[in-house]
Amino acid sequence: MNKYRLNFFTAALLVLGTLASCQRNAIASDAIPAEPDYQDTTQWYITDRQAHADVFYIISTETGDYPLPDGTTCHYADTQNDSLRAPLLSEMLGVDTLVSGELNFFSPYYRQCSLQSFENDSLKAARMTLPTDDVRRAFQYYLKHLRGGRPFILAGYSQGAYIMLELLKEMDDETYKDMIAAYAIGITIPETDRRIVAAKGADDTGVTICYNSVRDTSCVMPGWEKSAVAINPVNWRTDSLPARLVTEPSPLLPVAEQKKDTMNVHLDMATGLLIVEGYTAQDYMLPLLGKEGNYHTREIWLYRHQLRENMTRRADTFK
Repeated sequence: MNKYRLNFFTAALLVLGTLASCQRNAIASDAIPAEPDYQDTTQWYITDRQAHADVFYIISTETGDYPLPDGTTCHYADTQNDSLRAPLLSEMLGVDTLVSGELNFFSPYYRQCSLQSFENDSLKAARMTLPTDDVRRAFQYYLKHLRGGRPFILAGYSQGAYIMLELLKEMDDETYKDMIAAYAIGITIPETDRRIVAAKGADDTGVTICYNSVRDTSCVMPGWEKSAVAINPVNWRTDSLPARLVTEPSPLLPVAEQKKDTMNVHLDMATGLLIVEGYTAQDYMLPLLGKEGNYHTREIWLYRHQLRENMTRRADTFK
């Protein structure tokens, strides 16, 4: 899918800054693009299938640091700029195609922070405030003007998953009653919350689904070593029982040109990490932050069929 091609190559092309230069730029002096207006339909990707339930999806990091005409560096996506919107749209389209099935799909453009913002915890903490505020406004607009009373799935991938957790923690009782499930894809969750209730199976509702795929526990990225919420998206179990996954390994090649991998997937009970054995592709590394054996860029692609079926199943159960 184009989403994954851009997720890999666009980030690589946009990586322009260094860690040192990022650290010198505090949030107070950052160049800030214009705030998205969520009454404007151009600030949304929407697929209305006239379904009984929605997916509200928050995209992952598709932006790198980029130079402005005045020579400064911007660390946030400009949702009005066509060239910067293109990789955001590509992910929205790709994920909608892969996992939505017959469900409606809503995804807001937002001023996500750049890939370089995740090089250390202080940058991440300072810069995540802006994109979180954007998505918070978008979600409130969706609830009031777009949802039409339907139950919804809340989903986010990588940066989007961190933002999704904030929305979930802040959710009022009436909204939470209408939430089918929350999918926090490609991150770890260090602790539960009154709203973050770990999924225990394939069809429980009001729960949070979380997984983070690695070849082995040594391949985890710093800060993601352990998760209190974890489930195997192949067999939807929370124990260590392995599941067999047969699928094409790479979204960067046409499916017809690939030989399918046969993988064994199980949860490591000590860490909550999802261990994937038998993966053959070599083109999965996340630029700048990636680590060999960490399959962060493939968290949706590998389990696309399982995610689509499971979202439909939970929505039907909720109905």
